Amino acid sequence: MDDAMIRPTDDVKNWMNMFRWIVKLIRDEFEIDESRLVRSAVLESGCGLLIEDIERVLGTISESFQVRFPPGTLDEVLRLEELCMLASWLKGLYKRPDFLSDGYMALCEGLNPACQ
Repeated sequence: MDDAMIRPTDDVKNWMNMFRWIVKLIRDEFEIDESRLVRSAVLESGCGLLIEDIERVLGTISESFQVRFPPGTLDEVLRLEELCMLASWLKGLYKRPDFLSDGYMALCEGLNPACQ
């Protein structure tokens, strides 16, 4: 994947579907064994992603679901489950995650009407 690309999202109706969608994205695009892609996995050390890889994942999620991640996302999200919850909330499929800082949540709400 040279740049972020749009992937089908029709089957994503809740945060668990989003988790599975993100796992498939990482597995397919970065050839990471799915056994490493568990909810508690740290994106860098647990999943084996570089910062540039995580940015590409964010770009693909953003384009595919028409959501926007504000600056500072990589400071707020460390684990695969957190990324899933955040993406689900931005799309309006999940409640507001409680691990996000107030300032970051305000930025998210300003960029993504579906999460308000």
